[in-house]
Amino acid sequence: MKINQYIKQLCSVLMLAAVFTSCTKNLDQTPESTADREAIFSSEDGLKLYTNSFYNILPDINTPFRTDCNMSDYGATSSVSDFLREGGYTSRQGTGWDWNDLRNINYFIENCTNQNIPQEIRDNYLGVARFFRAYFYFEKMKRFGDVPWINQPLAVDDPALFAGRDARTLITDSIIADLDFAAAHITQEEDETRSTITKYVVYGLKSRVCLFEGTFRKYQTSYGLENTANGLLQQAADAAKTVMDANIYHLNTAGDSLAYRNLFISAAPVATEIMLADVTSTSLAKYNDANWYFTSSTYGSRFSFIRKFINTYLMRDGSRFTDIPGHDTVTFANEVKSRDLRLQQTIRMGDYKRVTNGTVIPGPPVFSYVYTGYQPIKWCLDDMYYDAGAYNTNSVSLMRYAEILLNYAEAKAELGTITDADWAATVGALRQRAGITTGTATLPTELDPYMHDNYYSDISNPVIMEIRRDRGIELTLEGFRFYDLVRWKHGELLTDEWNGIYVPSVDKPMDLNEDGILDVSFYITSPADPIDGVTYRDVSKPPQTLEHGTYGELHWLDNVSRVWADYKYLYPIPFDDLQLNPALKQNPGWE
Repeated sequence: MKINQYIKQLCSVLMLAAVFTSCTKNLDQTPESTADREAIFSSEDGLKLYTNSFYNILPDINTPFRTDCNMSDYGATSSVSDFLREGGYTSRQGTGWDWNDLRNINYFIENCTNQNIPQEIRDNYLGVARFFRAYFYFEKMKRFGDVPWINQPLAVDDPALFAGRDARTLITDSIIADLDFAAAHITQEEDETRSTITKYVVYGLKSRVCLFEGTFRKYQTSYGLENTANGLLQQAADAAKTVMDANIYHLNTAGDSLAYRNLFISAAPVATEIMLADVTSTSLAKYNDANWYFTSSTYGSRFSFIRKFINTYLMRDGSRFTDIPGHDTVTFANEVKSRDLRLQQTIRMGDYKRVTNGTVIPGPPVFSYVYTGYQPIKWCLDDMYYDAGAYNTNSVSLMRYAEILLNYAEAKAELGTITDADWAATVGALRQRAGITTGTATLPTELDPYMHDNYYSDISNPVIMEIRRDRGIELTLEGFRFYDLVRWKHGELLTDEWNGIYVPSVDKPMDLNEDGILDVSFYITSPADPIDGVTYRDVSKPPQTLEHGTYGELHWLDNVSRVWADYKYLYPIPFDDLQLNPALKQNPGWE
């Protein structure tokens, strides 16, 4: 931990006290040296004000969808991440070793002792603080593995500032202890705004933490912790079941064929399913930039899904698209038909429409943005007004009930205790909402060869395989994918080629949404008489080519190599921080 960071956080704590004191009229003020602490810790209002500062620890409103754009295996972007390029990422580019928020939390926990406030009230706010400490440490452990466990505010000369790291087993146990305390003492069970921490959000996070660490220990066998995995998986299942049994949340079905998409475009969180959200505010001028990010050719990363991932969406009758003879040469307009309804609520396809100045117009994939043809609409509003900047008014979910169902199903499957009833209540329910008509009531019994050969060759259990399929589809662009690959030990998937739609031939314009309007044409030699309204793409040489030269799947950036090594399952301790405290020691492989 950097000393200047510590001092900065100490100042922010005192500033918080000053703000609270200035908002309170008190004719009998105590001396300045004690007014700050007493102003905060002598009333419930003070405790609430202080704990509100912890919410800054949660992801920024743009972070969930950007996370998967920047580091996942299911999308192409304008460039290959330095993290995946040979020698492109070192400890000198490392980030994330910041501890300001932790001191803020620990300061509150240490000082929340005023006996004039009832114990139940103090424990409630201590529960909120310990939830955020658990959240803070979970993010640190995922990124760095072993980290120092610090549970008190340190003085600037405290030797612990220069101590080494503690084992992830201790960190995990401490995170769970904090979450157990929070679950037992946070009094609020439901918040209609879905913007505050409640008892069941705590259980939701516990299911997330225990599933991550349980599967990490099971599949990352080099740690020698496999024999402790099942205990964590059971805790994950139990925590998820607690949320399920509370009967507060349900899968949203309002909107029928748009029930899934409505979760991501509504201004107010869809309280049926969303458990925690970052909410936009017109009065505070707080918006997100999803439209701008996913439609601009210059602002965002130009993320577009790859065909390999799109292939994992089932047909609506429950059969596999990849079992269809000749599926690999089906053109875009046809391959998206009769598929899992989540597909048409995730990408531009079929009769998707946009709005400009009140006029409804066709909305096919736009190749001035997209590289593969599979352009996201999840998080994007249909009105093109929002494309021009950070104007989006839709809330961004940070936790929703669908994740809890998937956590429960996966934990039970990994334990070998999942039943038909469990399947029907979790993955089966998600598939029913997606319009899938068969295979929702009983456990799958047949292993999908496409998923096995292209994704998880180490998995022979069809139930686990299908849960992983649905987790990828259901939670796409919600920020989970990289760490799912980490815990499953499949980082090599990040090096897959970026493939796109099938193009039967160059120089033949394609109608992507079958509305009678030609949309895009691919060429080797620039056409002499281009058609108005058609986007022309050069596939004569990298970065964009066709698989077989004049026909085949689109490919993007095949000329840029991607390299994976297992040491990348952990990020490096940033170089500067390691120089300040050599006792931390660098993660193996990043030396």
